[in-house]
Amino acid sequence: MGKWLKELQEWIPENQVLTTLADRHSYSFDASFGEHLPDAVVQAKEKHEVLEVLKLANRYKVPVHPRGSGTCLSGGPLPVHGGIVLDMSQFPAVIDLHPRDLTVNVTPSVLTGNINKAAEKHGLMYAPDPSSAHVATIGGNLAENSGGPRGLKYGVTKDHVIGLEVVTPEGELIRTGGQTIKNVTGIDLTKLIVGSEGTLGVIVGATLKLMPKPPAVQTIMVAFDEVRKAGEAISQTLTSGILPSKMEFMDHACIVAVEKFQPVGLPVSAAAVIILELDGHPETLRIERGLIEKIMVGMGAKEIIIPKSDDEAGKLWHARKQVSPAIAKIKPTKVSEDATVPRSKIPDFMDRLESIKEKYNVEVVAFGHAGDGNLHPNILCDKRDVEEMKRVEKAVEEMFQAALDLGGTLSGEHGIGTMKAPFMELELGEIGLDMMKRIKDSWDPNGILNPGKVFPERSEVGASSGVVC
Repeated sequence: MGKWLKELQEWIPENQVLTTLADRHSYSFDASFGEHLPDAVVQAKEKHEVLEVLKLANRYKVPVHPRGSGTCLSGGPLPVHGGIVLDMSQFPAVIDLHPRDLTVNVTPSVLTGNINKAAEKHGLMYAPDPSSAHVATIGGNLAENSGGPRGLKYGVTKDHVIGLEVVTPEGELIRTGGQTIKNVTGIDLTKLIVGSEGTLGVIVGATLKLMPKPPAVQTIMVAFDEVRKAGEAISQTLTSGILPSKMEFMDHACIVAVEKFQPVGLPVSAAAVIILELDGHPETLRIERGLIEKIMVGMGAKEIIIPKSDDEAGKLWHARKQVSPAIAKIKPTKVSEDATVPRSKIPDFMDRLESIKEKYNVEVVAFGHAGDGNLHPNILCDKRDVEEMKRVEKAVEEMFQAALDLGGTLSGEHGIGTMKAPFMELELGEIGLDMMKRIKDSWDPNGILNPGKVFPERSEVGASSGVVC
């Protein structure tokens, strides 16, 4: 380690290279499970510093793990093979708006929520809205292809990226895409890199699409006395010709947890609630609201709540965002998944979750972006209880299998990272996984960029180890 570290300190300002045990420990974890200690941390503040780090890492075959603000739920930035954590959150935060082009240029350290705030000053919006937008960096969102409630109508992060500046694993700067909305020049490297979880390059700049902010919104909350009825109501709404901008689901346990955590008046006797948002012209919303109410009554809704003000609507959406911290109060450990199924299969997936809960005697709560089939089943447990964690591990594996059986996928927005890598072959097959690995090998011949992510390590193939530990 000594030689490469000494050379690193010659290229990078001393105060940006962290080597003390305390500093390294602070970069050894993210919002998921697991803890891995890096050998050094580099807080990059300039493009040339990123180039130099990767060039040096290639010469010495040192792993480099790019990192944003550490909000990843799948272990994306964990330094599982030691080496260097490349902290991109210290980059100067630049938001360069081009309102007439409906685009914005950003640096990777910009908080995602701040992009939308800047756009709103011009009557525009940046549509992707992950729940962590107020603390997550756009660089991390690009690496993970993050989603959010508005993904139902407006798509996920990749649908709003038209250009990138990327440092390759060998330390070269490339530009993909550009400033134009349409661009079919060659293979779409932009889409290849977005969602590659830091395994193909380090993003140092991005050009994103903006859109006009809708003139009005309407929030509706619907309570059901059966979870399956709620799932069927979601499918019925989406096949009616109405496309809400958001359609979120919370089961009974989530409702109760939020009311204990930060009460807002949610119907605690309901088995499930759907909170949806319509956006567009006020007259269109008036008509669609009536149609939604008619659909929900026909599907056996227990109660329909229409907020009387923007403040009341804001409280409902705040309640939805409080689900994750609220359920974390129930038990000390929260295993959060984001398996996604075709929308018509949501009721069946909910049935499977109930069976898994009973089979393994674990506490499962469910919430998420039900409008696009992206649920977040969470298992509440205590990682100090070895016997319970064995049951949790089996339950997680069965959840993944249930999603795949129903034509779904392992992840809708959290990424694969270390948590789901052992299950990749279940979804992709041996040949599909090998084709992905070939792309990785061609981009990163020395295997230095974020190793141990996405692709299962040899010891993990066919095993469930690493999912919840």
